[in-house]
Amino acid sequence: MPTVLICDDAIFMRTMVGDILQQAGFEVVGEAETGAQAVEKYKQLKPDLVTMDIVMPDMGGIDAVREITKFDPGAKVLMCSAMGQQALVVEAIQAGAKDFVVKPFQPSRVLEAVQRVLG
Repeated sequence: MPTVLICDDAIFMRTMVGDILQQAGFEVVGEAETGAQAVEKYKQLKPDLVTMDIVMPDMGGIDAVREITKFDPGAKVLMCSAMGQQALVVEAIQAGAKDFVVKPFQPSRVLEAVQRVLG
């Protein structure tokens, strides 16, 4: 069962993503509400997949991706962006994210993106 770390500053978004992934057979091993927490928990838990919000307090998602991929170049990070964040998505991919999905989430889109990221 693949493990996942869900990073978003909004609890309802973490719950929504968690529900989608759990129904698809993933194990949610951790949640983070800031970029710094995301980096810390990644190092602790070494999950198979990370879902990462772009805009978070303290350290944003893009910086968190940079830190995570510095620690583990093979990290599989899926960015979660709101409409109109295309420039940030490009920056996130350059920072090491593997793919992105746009809010509001459709479960099928999320799972398609997850499959692409996990190969």
